[in-house]
Amino acid sequence: IGQAFPYVPVANPRHMVADWSFGIRDSDMQQAVDDARSKGAKVVIMLSHNGMDVDLKMASKVTGIDAIMGGHTHDGVFQPVVVENAGGKTLVTNAGSNGKFLGVLDLDVKDGKVADFRYKLLPVFSNLLEANKDMQALIDKIREPYKKELAEELAVCDDVLYRRGNFNGTFDQLICDALMQELDAPMAFSPGFRWGTSVLPGQPITFEHVADQTAITYGTVTRNEMTGETIKTILEDVADNLFNENPYYQHGGDM
Repeated sequence: IGQAFPYVPVANPRHMVADWSFGIRDSDMQQAVDDARSKGAKVVIMLSHNGMDVDLKMASKVTGIDAIMGGHTHDGVFQPVVVENAGGKTLVTNAGSNGKFLGVLDLDVKDGKVADFRYKLLPVFSNLLEANKDMQALIDKIREPYKKELAEELAVCDDVLYRRGNFNGTFDQLICDALMQELDAPMAFSPGFRWGTSVLPGQPITFEHVADQTAITYGTVTRNEMTGETIKTILEDVADNLFNENPYYQHGGDM
């Protein structure tokens, strides 16, 4: 059963999803689980874009889900969290981002239900895996016209550039520092994401690295005048999205 990100219209411009509706909708999920079970499903897996905290709460309220394999907050969870609910237990896990891990879940199914499980957060060492030749050829063909532009070296980093925790990572800080310098502004805000490849110390920062970190369809850079009250409201709103005591009010992202 699939669960889309509940806050798509909040996190994205409404015109992109003008005719779609979204939400957490526990009752709809319970109905979908019950329908699957009534049709003979021995195992019910939920593929979720809720985020880890939201999945944990949903697992406590909806019965009949054996495992939730989730995304959105990009947490590398090395062992599932076992959540008890009125109907039994649900495994909840996330497998990071950017293809760094593969979540591998093996289930032992006996007498029409899950008797045991084994889970591995499997690291993906892409340099050691042979690429699919047809797919690699397609990627090379698409990239060919832009190779020179993507490979342009802009700078060399002194520290690891990354996006990871709930508070700003070093790549976020680099983006904000660049905005302040170029736009002559005393303060800069950048959307809080938890994706993007890391750059190691001494490694050149290429245009492709910057594009990788800023690859959103609706991004614009503007220079505005704000009151202290507006800045305080923005920061508190972001903090509420991240750390609200009720997970169903959390949207994910970074501060």
